[in-house]
Amino acid sequence: MHDTQILVALRSGNEAALVTFLQTNEQPLLAFIRSRIGTQLKRKIEPEDILQDASMEAVRVLGQTDLSSWDPLHWMFQLCERKIIDAHRRHFASQKRDASREAALPAGSEAAGLANLLAASMTTPSQAFSRDQRQLRTMAALETLPDDQREALRLRYLVGLPSKEIAKKFGKSDGAMRVMISRALSRLQALLVEE
Repeated sequence: MHDTQILVALRSGNEAALVTFLQTNEQPLLAFIRSRIGTQLKRKIEPEDILQDASMEAVRVLGQTDLSSWDPLHWMFQLCERKIIDAHRRHFASQKRDASREAALPAGSEAAGLANLLAASMTTPSQAFSRDQRQLRTMAALETLPDDQREALRLRYLVGLPSKEIAKKFGKSDGAMRVMISRALSRLQALLVEE
């Protein structure tokens, strides 16, 4: 597929075209992220992690997005910008929390926290389920994942570790870890859509 065909397919909501588009534009997207991420956030998260989050969001919302009047690269820049803002909030808002409050949380709350984070990121506002119901559904879906995938998601989205650090813990390459995380998220999304 050449560029024009990719754009036509992408504007019709074709996920394979989106994947090709993202691969083709990986370097400009990473350059954009690096230019916006800021020195403090660079110490906390890798630009590749932000791009992965933005890519997963793009896949999730592609069918609901009218790209006929949008430049797809500009659309991806906006998604990356949102993910940078989210990462900044996640990493720096968490520093303001009282450490004694976090120590007092019940033992099972870590899984609930992960489920809540993932449910909020994968559920559209138009769905009729309450936040608690989404959290319970996500917790149930998490339980069906293999232990290593569940742990990788916990480290990435609850603890906030970059994929490179998670890869070291698992003894895998960064690329392999990104694939594992993407597959786990895709499986969770599929399970949540089935219900």
